[in-house]
Amino acid sequence: MHELIASPFLDEYLLVRPGARGGLRLPQAGYEELRTHPTKQTAPTWFSDAVRSQWTDLDVAARPAAEYLLVREPSGWGYSRASWEINLGCNYQCKHCYLGLKVNSGMPLEDKLRCLDIMAQAGVLWLQITGGEPTVDRDFMHAYRYAFALGMMITVSTNGSLLWRENLLALFRQYPPYRVTVSMYGANKHSYDELTQRQGAWDLFIQGMNAARRARLPLRMSVIVTEDNADEEQAMIDLCEGWGLEYNVFTNMTPTIYGGAESLTAQSKEHLRLRKPFSGCNAGHTFFHTDPHGLVSICKIGRDAQISLPTEGIDGLARLGAIADRLMLRTGGCSGCQLSGSCTVCRPLAKHYQEAKAPLSSYCQHGIKKAG
Repeated sequence: MHELIASPFLDEYLLVRPGARGGLRLPQAGYEELRTHPTKQTAPTWFSDAVRSQWTDLDVAARPAAEYLLVREPSGWGYSRASWEINLGCNYQCKHCYLGLKVNSGMPLEDKLRCLDIMAQAGVLWLQITGGEPTVDRDFMHAYRYAFALGMMITVSTNGSLLWRENLLALFRQYPPYRVTVSMYGANKHSYDELTQRQGAWDLFIQGMNAARRARLPLRMSVIVTEDNADEEQAMIDLCEGWGLEYNVFTNMTPTIYGGAESLTAQSKEHLRLRKPFSGCNAGHTFFHTDPHGLVSICKIGRDAQISLPTEGIDGLARLGAIADRLMLRTGGCSGCQLSGSCTVCRPLAKHYQEAKAPLSSYCQHGIKKAG
């Protein structure tokens, strides 16, 4: 299996290494030379020199290119990133979860692999596999290997409860992920089990983290601050720093993807933070989201007007850009807003808050100004 990937990425060409953070920009002429280079021969000298300069532990000068290099073909679709909910099922029942009900349902393996083929054809280089909890899905390992073989740099978003399993660790050793992002729900057993609503969840988390750190997985922590663990924010940060891991802190809860308000009850009002002004994004244009049934939307939040990859194939993506532009228009309660230029949430997220009848102060400048 490949150790390096040369791939188009938007208007650039990249050389990346699974399991590694750094990479190289390739000139178009260099990419084209690699794409047409006989794979049974050694790579050009400039290439092996560049590899050795970037990754000192990797010497490819005397090896046939086919042994270690995968060159991704150009795509006319212009997508570079995607996220995929392999399943909404989860072994936790977290109070704050934006997915709402955790339902174990989805596509058969054949359709999952077909969707991955289409993602690769669309140009996706960076793939986030999420859920629910992705590692509980019966097809996770097979789908992960398949996505890796297609030349994707994979991030797995997980609660970490199963990272102690040897079959998962062996999978990640053989096919290194770009990143494993682990959500953290507390700094002690009581608060962690309370938020996840599962007895023993903390013990599984610590067991998984110990195993993942021993295996030197490329970990990044998502510190989730809620009403249940609000007094432990610094303790959770201290744990991450003690482990020597990167982390991001998330404090603002969002409604469920169905517009439900049940997840908002987990919000710690003291930790509600004013978001930065929304300056636009490329959702639907260079990025898309796929749900467990192969339905594509512009992102995890804006799920209106979904496109079925198993039914429509890659040609269905031609409609996604227009859907994105329509969903970003100010409608409903946001029509004619005089503060829209500095709004802190995108229109699809504002719609979810409105459907959930959330307090304006949780997402809108009008509410924030009034509260102040």
